[in-house]
Amino acid sequence: MKVKIGKGDALIVVDVQRDFCPGGALPVPRGDEVIPVLNEYLERFRRAGAAIYATRDWHPPNHKSFREYGGEWPPHCIQGTEGAEFHPNLKLPSDALIISKATEPDKEAYSGFEGTNLKESLESRGVKRVFVGGLATDYCVKSTVLDALKYGFEVFLLVDAVRGVDLQPGDSERAIEEMVRRGAKRITLSDLE
Repeated sequence: MKVKIGKGDALIVVDVQRDFCPGGALPVPRGDEVIPVLNEYLERFRRAGAAIYATRDWHPPNHKSFREYGGEWPPHCIQGTEGAEFHPNLKLPSDALIISKATEPDKEAYSGFEGTNLKESLESRGVKRVFVGGLATDYCVKSTVLDALKYGFEVFLLVDAVRGVDLQPGDSERAIEEMVRRGAKRITLSDLE
């Protein structure tokens, strides 16, 4: 499948933050491997004049997802901390739109659409197709992809630019299968014209 990127397209880079990469508070195994691939996507989308978004977990210190507050995760991506910063090797253009999610203590949000203006922003720019990569395949990437499909966007999953947590072996592969079953298309860099 050959795909030509244009003005009606958007790249959504999901949660490529220090805390989700090796050495961080909640590292996705080999999470940093997505960065050079995403940088190539970022360059291609920038050259095509397509919209570029980057989501980030942006938790208050007392967020409900943290174990101390009854959640299942260690504290991570706390607002204003180094761990919440985008990975320093990720080459986000200066005009990328940053979408902060899970910003309220009592609300969990895996999807970039949940509790944010992402849907409205995409629609206001006339975006019809979204291309999603980042971390983690089986959580925030999956939730963002499924919401994008629900809202009527054509969705392309960048399978060469995602990595998963895999709490249970095979979680990421099952997540990809579910996204494809629901209508997402799997692509890699070599599929771009």
